Amino acid sequence: MNYTKTLKTAEDAAVLAVAFSTHLKAGDSLLLSGPVGAGKTHFARSIIQAMMARDGEVEDVPSPTFTLVQVYDTSVGEVWHTDLYRLTHIDELTELGLDDAFDTAITLVEWPDRLGAARPKRHLHLSFSMPDIESDIRVLEVNTAGTGWDWLDDV
Repeated sequence: MNYTKTLKTAEDAAVLAVAFSTHLKAGDSLLLSGPVGAGKTHFARSIIQAMMARDGEVEDVPSPTFTLVQVYDTSVGEVWHTDLYRLTHIDELTELGLDDAFDTAITLVEWPDRLGAARPKRHLHLSFSMPDIESDIRVLEVNTAGTGWDWLDDV
């Protein structure tokens, strides 16, 4: 299943992220790609904050650009937010534990092109683009790999 959504504002992206968050479970991987400033971190942050809010938690969700990974505990399970922009070697994925997290946690991966062959077989690929860098409009293309993404029809 593939679809495209136009997000006119950052709030539109946050609303869509909240809708995604209600369906995610352990083993779900969202691969977020697009240029710097396209909204990858905003989307991931909105998912995490929505999941934590349902648990009555409020937490700052920083970008994992320098730490490579941030892990959040939710009632649904662990959520791993990773930013692989600074990844220097594919072996670092194993050191981070990301390969295991693909099976046991919800993973939100920015800069998934760095995964190479380690890309999980079952994932959603969310590609953000900015048709006009002077506006807030973003275009999100969603492509599925593997099964279990039927809920996308509802968002």
